Amino acid sequence: MVLLVLGVALWWGAHLFKRLAPAQRAAMGSKGKGLIALALVASVLLMIFGYRMWDGAFFWGRHPATVGINNLIMVAALYFASPGPKKGALFYRMRHPMLLGFLLWTIAHLLVNGDTPSFVLFGGLGLWAIVEMIIINRTEPGWTPPAKGSIAKDAMFLVASLVLLFVIGMIHTWLGYPVFG
Repeated sequence: MVLLVLGVALWWGAHLFKRLAPAQRAAMGSKGKGLIALALVASVLLMIFGYRMWDGAFFWGRHPATVGINNLIMVAALYFASPGPKKGALFYRMRHPMLLGFLLWTIAHLLVNGDTPSFVLFGGLGLWAIVEMIIINRTEPGWTPPAKGSIAKDAMFLVASLVLLFVIGMIHTWLGYPVFG
């Protein structure tokens, strides 16, 4: 439990450091990028080991309906995490498509993983995505959307998201977590 909580907390801290302590981050110079990257790698490792080691209370699990809904949400999550929204015509005015994609990823995983470690991991990361969007909007109020792209770019990134979902699904299946029912 402690490793997972530490991993999520380190993720939050490493990502929010630039926004909450800009002077301290700027004082670190380019060396700071490496330290932040190292903190993020450490946070991911702590989350992986903490999640795998923690047997918490179980409230719900996979169901054919939730698996299908999960996969649909994951297509949207992968699309929003791609460059598609900024290069396409449908969502180019959206300010935080990658954070929205990350939030959708956490929601999709909570839908099919109803245990305490999942609440801490995916709930904690989803809450971080929401807080990050709020802080960015407050600290950087002036934002100009990119130029409108084409529907063809939207379609291309949607197809890429479907292919990526299949690849990720195969990796999950290989690891023992079948995602396609």
